Amino acid sequence: MENLLLITILTLCVLGVLAAVILYFVAQKFKVEEDPRIDEVEKMLPGANCGGCGFAGCRGMADALVKREDISELFCPVGGGDVMKSCAAYLGKAAPEKEPQVATVRCGGTCSKRTRTSRYDGARSCAVSMGLYVGETDCAFGCLGYGDCVAVCKFGAIRVNPETQIAEVDPDKCTACGACVRACPRHMIEIRKKWPKNRAVYVGCMSKEKGAVVMKACKAGCIGCGKCVKVCPFGAITIEGNLAYIDSQKCKLCRKCVNECPTGAIKLENMEPLPKEPKPAPAAPKQ
Repeated sequence: MENLLLITILTLCVLGVLAAVILYFVAQKFKVEEDPRIDEVEKMLPGANCGGCGFAGCRGMADALVKREDISELFCPVGGGDVMKSCAAYLGKAAPEKEPQVATVRCGGTCSKRTRTSRYDGARSCAVSMGLYVGETDCAFGCLGYGDCVAVCKFGAIRVNPETQIAEVDPDKCTACGACVRACPRHMIEIRKKWPKNRAVYVGCMSKEKGAVVMKACKAGCIGCGKCVKVCPFGAITIEGNLAYIDSQKCKLCRKCVNECPTGAIKLENMEPLPKEPKPAPAAPKQ
């Protein structure tokens, strides 16, 4: 009995060693050699694994930077231009140039502007609320305020203001990774050009309803009147589907559109509005 047990143990040991040897040779035969530069480039990247570059993580980005001859389409929003220049210099390639960007919440429908018409008692999730009904107001385009964008931001750059119930972005923390953009079920967060001193001019509305419908739901909505288009000297503003849009690449922050907007739908950040021109005095009656 003891001999049989010993033979069984020895047999299993031999089979284990044989299997290990076979696996070793198979692994050596089919081993894929990986460029050691991938490890070095990965160390240069910030390690956020946020997906803002279009890859699942920094490893995928490093692999693409090493293997592609032309890296002009690749960019790490977290590391920015300095990190891309370091990676490109190490690889002997040309670094892509890209201006700073920031996430922008295009909603100005604060509690005082959007009247609450119902109460939502479900899961505190924008995606769940969006799937069930229009929301607690009559506006089907504005911020729901349940913080799906906050949950996905890895940099603490976005929060829901408890007074306005609207998501707000801290431009100093935002890396423009786009996670909040993808998380918003109403597609009202946009990656826009980041101006010096965090200045910005944008339309804080996403509603494409007609003016009367918009004003009933939100007093700060865009009614598509076109006054901003007429006054813009740079052709930066267009209207499509009753909604004005300011192209951040064409806008020069002249602020003329801000004074012209009758509803205050055009938002001005970190700048003072232009002084309003005095209205001309009425003409004196003819004698």
